[in-house]
Amino acid sequence: MTVSVDSTMSATANPPAPAPGSGSGSGSDSGFGSADGAEALRPHAEGAFAAELAALAAQDDRPRPQRWKLSPWAVATYLLGGTLPDGTVITPKYVGPRRIVEVAVTTLATDRALLLLGVPGTAKTWVSEHLAAAVSGDSTLLVQGTAGTPEEAIRYGWNYAQLLAHGPSRDALVPSPVMRAMSEGMTARVEELTRIPADVQDTLITILSEKTLPIPELGQEVQAVRGFNLIATANDRDRGVNDLSSALRRRFNTVVLPLPESADAEVDIVSRRVDQLGRSLDLPAGPEGIDEIRRVVTVFRELRDGVTADGRTKLKSPSGTLSTAEAISVVTNGLALAAHFGDGVLRPGDVAAGILGAVVRDPAADRVIWQEYLEAVVRERDGWKDFYRACREVSA
Repeated sequence: MTVSVDSTMSATANPPAPAPGSGSGSGSDSGFGSADGAEALRPHAEGAFAAELAALAAQDDRPRPQRWKLSPWAVATYLLGGTLPDGTVITPKYVGPRRIVEVAVTTLATDRALLLLGVPGTAKTWVSEHLAAAVSGDSTLLVQGTAGTPEEAIRYGWNYAQLLAHGPSRDALVPSPVMRAMSEGMTARVEELTRIPADVQDTLITILSEKTLPIPELGQEVQAVRGFNLIATANDRDRGVNDLSSALRRRFNTVVLPLPESADAEVDIVSRRVDQLGRSLDLPAGPEGIDEIRRVVTVFRELRDGVTADGRTKLKSPSGTLSTAEAISVVTNGLALAAHFGDGVLRPGDVAAGILGAVVRDPAADRVIWQEYLEAVVRERDGWKDFYRACREVSA
């Protein structure tokens, strides 16, 4: 017997508010409505970019897979940015090779699940969220992978009060986000798949291969309807990683998200994201902040690559990843310091402490590497005297 799970049921005790375009709450004809989340610290993608999604949907005349809010072309445009025929500007959500996004979107249009793989800080979660928002209009069907993620988080759980009172029944069943996505033909997300225990990971095999989820307690099953797919993210430099079984890996099409190819590309990414975060936190955008952003990116890239930008000096790399995401965090924190305890302009002293915290993860080994970099590279670099003094002050 096949069962369709009631979409109003939630796998969490405190379910999130209905997302725009998810079919609950008010929305536009295109399926993308305005989020009632003006006070949300971090609105979901479908709320933060509702206007762009609606504009794309209104002008998108290309074929759409069943239950998709946009065509694959429009989904790629939403992620990569562009200008629509009516002049609407779509801001880029991902700065990187176009082919990577095209392959990811095409994968979701097939019956294969998508695995976004890369080192920490390569925007895997960011891309996953925006893909789900553009495809399904709802990025909230999410399973957060940890070492303690239980099987119920992927399959289903039970309302134990109902279970004890009346035994196994539809009313006692609490569907997971994956089960809801299957029954509603939407996109589910699994973050940090390789942090989930291997036996729990393998719960996905039947879901992804047979497109069905058995409920043996009821003698029923949930069959995925058209439109269902799954996006998982994983990184290969994390401790506590549980490698995927070959059987599970075969169910995914793997797309590797690389680090930014050039310093200019990374500066662009950091600048865009810091600007978005700064506006959400009511922080002023300092006109001279781009100089410090470029400096942070340069430091991170040189220590990450083990060589200076001119290729003349080899360096030791610290234990941390020094990712783009960490650079965004350092600059955002520096901007907050400048706004609340300075003149609003981002300066070397505002980012020095953040850089130190990102670089020196191992107090013994990393501190030596940082000191050598300061003395051998930063001290001798033209125009970096203020930055050198600020770093020396916080490193003392």
